[in-house]
Amino acid sequence: MSASKPTILLVEDEPAQRAVLAYNLKSEGFEVIEAEDGEEALVMAQESVPDLVLLDWMLPHVSGLEVCRRLKSGKATRALPVIMLSARSEELDKVRGLETGADDYMVKPYSVAELMARVRKELRRTRPASVGEELVFDDIVLDAASHRVSRAQSEIKLGPTEFRLLAAFLENQGRVLSREQLLDRVWGRDIYVDTRTVDVHIGRLRKALMQHGGDDPLRTVRGAGYALG
Repeated sequence: MSASKPTILLVEDEPAQRAVLAYNLKSEGFEVIEAEDGEEALVMAQESVPDLVLLDWMLPHVSGLEVCRRLKSGKATRALPVIMLSARSEELDKVRGLETGADDYMVKPYSVAELMARVRKELRRTRPASVGEELVFDDIVLDAASHRVSRAQSEIKLGPTEFRLLAAFLENQGRVLSREQLLDRVWGRDIYVDTRTVDVHIGRLRKALMQHGGDDPLRTVRGAGYALG
């Protein structure tokens, strides 16, 4: 799995509909993991927390509404953006979906182009670097579209791993990220890398960010991980 691509959990019990959505998501550059019922969706969301969930309301075993409620009450998944897909077009149904915690609600049949736009809108909020946004912290600027980084207007050369590390910190400013979380985000969920490798690349990132002077913007939180700011 590519570490730089956002991962979408697609939860849809209709095989033909799921295939169309998966094809379009992959064409847009996303990684896609699929679940065909609510129970499977909850297991997959816990095992490899995706970047966004596309969730059908009408599912066997556990309804999409209940899946959304559980995701939003879980510590590891509560910040996960959820776009609910439903044939229910009544305003009351939409309100129920949103009150359960869904971040967006689309009524079937919908435009695939509009759905992709809404996916990108949610990712722009939660993983801005993945959709080409510029990220800023003090005098550090990361331009995801051009893949450039500068500090105090001086360009900083970063390797691809250090670039993704910095993007992860910029997307979570002030939040402590554990080595395991950084491994998932930067190296990918299905690639085995020793946690000490994270420390090596953090050291390289620190050195690069301070090459033109300035304080170390990264904090080491003993026993917990690292944070920016």
